[in-house]
Amino acid sequence: MAIKTTTAQGGTIGIIEVKGSLVGGEETDELRVAVTDFIEQGNKKLVIDLSKVTYLNSTAIGVLVSAHTTYSRNKGAVKLCGINKNINNIFVITKLTMVFDVCETREDALKAFTEESLTNQKVN
Repeated sequence: MAIKTTTAQGGTIGIIEVKGSLVGGEETDELRVAVTDFIEQGNKKLVIDLSKVTYLNSTAIGVLVSAHTTYSRNKGAVKLCGINKNINNIFVITKLTMVFDVCETREDALKAFTEESLTNQKVN
């Protein structure tokens, strides 16, 4: 498994792209470290792209929930994107679709963050 990190929109949105199986061990540690790095940089918006993930287990779900919790505590947000049908079924069964904001594509997730920022500016 490989993890690639990038930023978008002038560095305001962190992006983590995960490839392969996410089943514990090194791969989940890599994801955890990537999330921590973004938090330590003061990042408040994170997209985790799972479009190239073939399988994930409860350990991986724990890392995703931990990322969501950490960002929420820091007044930030995590959006997941690119979830395949099998992984989506896991999220529906475990009711994680009620916890995570899941977008179809990375572009949709970035757009959702942009629209939220514009809405927040209008309210303030």
